[in-house]
This record gives sequence, C-alpha cells and structure tokens, in this order.
Amino acid sequence: MEPPEVKYTLGPLSRIEPNTFGEPGQRTFNLVLESGEARCTVWLEKEQLYQLGIYLQEAVESLSSEDKARPTQEKEPAWSGEGISLDFKVGQVMLNYDQDSNSFRMLAYEREEEEATQETSSVSFWISVPQAVTVAEEALRICAAGRPRCFLCGLPINPDGHICPRANGHTVLEAG
Repeated sequence: MEPPEVKYTLGPLSRIEPNTFGEPGQRTFNLVLESGEARCTVWLEKEQLYQLGIYLQEAVESLSSEDKARPTQEKEPAWSGEGISLDFKVGQVMLNYDQDSNSFRMLAYEREEEEATQETSSVSFWISVPQAVTVAEEALRICAAGRPRCFLCGLPINPDGHICPRANGHTVLEAG
C-alpha cells in the first residue's frame, strides 16, 4: 500500500533534534527539522518519540559494519524552495531504511481534527545513519527522564505519590 501524498518534501535534513518541554507528567515532545530554508516542528506523543528511538536504534544495530561506515547517497535534493515554517501535531509516522542510499526516510502526517477547515500538513525527509544514531540516543534519553514506573502496575508515579490499583489502593507509593 502506497503512503498518502506528502505536501512538503524536505530532502536530506541538515538538522534533526528531539526536544521536550515541561515537568515530568506534563511534558510535550517534538522533533525540530531543518533543510535549506525550511524549518519544521512536529509535535509527538511520548510513546511516538519512544518508538521512533527504539526503531532507529534496532535498525542501526542490524546494519553491517560496512553499511554503518558507508557514506549516505542522497536520493532527493535538499529543500531549495522559499523559507517555510511548519508546526503541527503528528497523527501518523512512517519510517523505513533505504539500502541504496544508506539512509532513513521518514514521513510525518498531521493529526486530522474533526472540524478541520484547512488542508493537513505532511512532510517527508531523509536522515543519515549517524543522524539516526543521535536521534535514537536522544529520544530514548528524553523518554527515560520521565516519571518512574510503579513496580507493581507499571503506571507512572507522580511526585506526590501513586495509589496503586494492584494494591487495591491500600498502599501509597512515593517516587524516589
């Protein structure tokens, strides 16, 4: 099945950076993308960023040492159009490794709102193997810096404690 058409094709990125803002339990997550005069901020859920980090880490680990050392062959030119600035919440992400170019192609589609009055945004871009390693490490570091998990139920423990459903609410666990 072919993915839906992409509105903005950024080509190979000069910069990709995962970020988070806020306190654990109230954080937001994004990827900042830059290619030529184009700058895009795509907002992700924590689980999306975590899965991106896991996928990239596993994909890079599965590459041979020759592929890891092989330079990237660009499949598309970098963005050469006018400066654009996009900012949207991601609904769907697609990512795959391209053997010929030795790089990863990612497609990000804006979450469709029920009462949308304008066309949704979407971007595609390419990242090199070294960029993929950096993104994976940073994404996993950011996600791990959140609230600790309860050893009984797996739910996050808030700074003011956690009433664990597995303990029938009789035990209040504290973070730390």
